[in-house]
Amino acid sequence: MTRREERRIRLNFFGQEISLVTTASDAEVEEVVSLVRDHFSRLVDPSSRVVSNKVAILTCLNMASECVRLRRELERCRQEQRESVERLTKRIESCLELI
Repeated sequence: MTRREERRIRLNFFGQEISLVTTASDAEVEEVVSLVRDHFSRLVDPSSRVVSNKVAILTCLNMASECVRLRRELERCRQEQRESVERLTKRIESCLELI
């Protein structure tokens, strides 16, 4: 895996410029920014120039909730996969015993 270099980028969220350092690609940054803007716009009028701390916190909570839900879904899928592999292994072993 190649190591990506850190770079400074500037973003504008509802009239507030934010500068940060990232190793993410332009596509990754664009995807994250789009996701955050989407979550923000659900809570505040996109034409508004005022973003309160409350809206920022609610956005974080909404995104964290989605993250938790996706982690649980991933774990459920992993568990189903483990169980499927176990069942298939037992079937293969029982077929091999017949040979």
